[in-house]
Amino acid sequence: MAGHELLLHIAGGVALLLWATRMVRTGVLRAYGAELRRFLGRSTGNRFTACGMGLATATILQSATATALLAVSFAGRGLISVAAGLAIMLGADIGSTLVVQVLSFDISGLSPALVLIGVVSFLAGPSAQWRHIGRVFIGLGLMLLALTLVVGASQPLRDSATLQYVMRPLAQDPILGLLIAAVITWVAHSSVAIVLLVMSLATVGVIPVELGFALVLGANAGSGIIPVALTASGVAQARRIPMGNLLFRTLGAIVVLPFVGLATPYIAMLGEEPARQIANFHTVFNLALAAAFLPLIGVMEHLMSRLLPETAGGAGVVEPRYLDPAVIDRPSIAISGATREALRMADTVETMLRGVIEVLESDDPKLLDALHEMDDEVDILQEAIKLYIAKVRRNALDDEDKRRCAELLAFTTNLEHIGDIIDNNLLDIAQKKQRKKLTFSEQGWKELSSLHVRVTDQMQLALSVFVSGDIATARQLIRDKERFRDLELQGGRNHMDRLRSGQLDSIETSALHLDILRDLKRINSHLTAVAYPILDASGELRSSRLVSHREPDPQTPEADKEQSKEPKAGGQAVG
Repeated sequence: MAGHELLLHIAGGVALLLWATRMVRTGVLRAYGAELRRFLGRSTGNRFTACGMGLATATILQSATATALLAVSFAGRGLISVAAGLAIMLGADIGSTLVVQVLSFDISGLSPALVLIGVVSFLAGPSAQWRHIGRVFIGLGLMLLALTLVVGASQPLRDSATLQYVMRPLAQDPILGLLIAAVITWVAHSSVAIVLLVMSLATVGVIPVELGFALVLGANAGSGIIPVALTASGVAQARRIPMGNLLFRTLGAIVVLPFVGLATPYIAMLGEEPARQIANFHTVFNLALAAAFLPLIGVMEHLMSRLLPETAGGAGVVEPRYLDPAVIDRPSIAISGATREALRMADTVETMLRGVIEVLESDDPKLLDALHEMDDEVDILQEAIKLYIAKVRRNALDDEDKRRCAELLAFTTNLEHIGDIIDNNLLDIAQKKQRKKLTFSEQGWKELSSLHVRVTDQMQLALSVFVSGDIATARQLIRDKERFRDLELQGGRNHMDRLRSGQLDSIETSALHLDILRDLKRINSHLTAVAYPILDASGELRSSRLVSHREPDPQTPEADKEQSKEPKAGGQAVG
């Protein structure tokens, strides 16, 4: 076989190995992602618990990088500390080696069975979860197949004079080998795949074991670069975890590299086969890394806080301004701060609401992207307020503070839902309109614009009700909601009239027009929800929206009879 054919076969095997590793990871995340996130989110206790959870998560995902991104997302929302995140990463580094350990044994015969099980589960699975599990089995089978392909294709290279000429400098300069392996791992985005490749090359004698150890150190250092690059635009609190882990891995690799030759005979005592030696060295290195640095995570946390300080309103990053942790034990002051933060969140939602009509009219892609980013800000603030209020409620609160906390949570939740409606629905409609070059009819656009103006007016009224708690304003908010519902129904009827008359613009944009009507109505319902608790507390609401059909009591005064017939609005947002 010609040299270029050999390289092509090896490259194909490596590509299949990378793809199979990715299949396993995505399959596990889609099937059990929520459970894994909850599991990892519990690692707020001591460093050993966090390390163990990181180990288990990385073993299941077959990826320390995926575990790092989960930890970073928690740290960015303030759910775990940087120290806990660093402990998770030290455990994740060990967990990723266990996959290599299993695959270092000759279990290639399981490949057809795993692929068969996976395909049957994927095609005939009764639910989406079964299909995701099938994806995991297919990925595992393809990993074993890819290793077999790489080993088979590498066999002729053992006697290649050209390859020996290339490998000799690397064997004599392990630092160069470490750097090359680090770069390749960063490009491939998988240390597991690169270590498995090194095992395959060592098995057929293409590289000596000592050089394989140096390449493994490079793969460990390179895998630390991946989450650093992926989180470069995140908040400082989140970026400290992957950066600290990269320093741990790099320092460990630099310290161990000069002693690789001395360690070789001891590693061989655990298993003489080259593949076993590579896998065992990989595991021993990460165990030693955790033992050495787990006691130092507090020091690394302090160092990272110095190297990556918090930035006030950093570029593209929104952070809470008024949620002062120092006043959590003073509920009244803390609730006032949370209220200010909720109003700040409301300002962002209002900007989105006002901007969406401009996007629908102007088809401005830059404004559309800016509104998409604002929804991320809304999500961050809502999460921060929710967690802050949860901490405030650990105090002994009086009835008024309890009521205000409940109102804050309900208000911010409704704001977050409005942001989602704008982001996932109205902006999606705007994109469809841009992509298909559609135009609303003149009358249809006037109706949509008029309803949009009413919704923005309702938002101003809702903010006033939230701040003041005024009963008269709350009643007006509910009355305006009823008027809006009538206008929305009339707008729908007018649109159907235009369709019957064959108006081309209305026919082309019919689905978009009706979806906008529906979404504006949903937004209006979320806004008016702020009035219900206030009216309910003051006895202004009725007990049911249904008209009572029971016989009137002869003893009941006439005025009371009339009142008993009136329906009552519920305490939640209703369409």
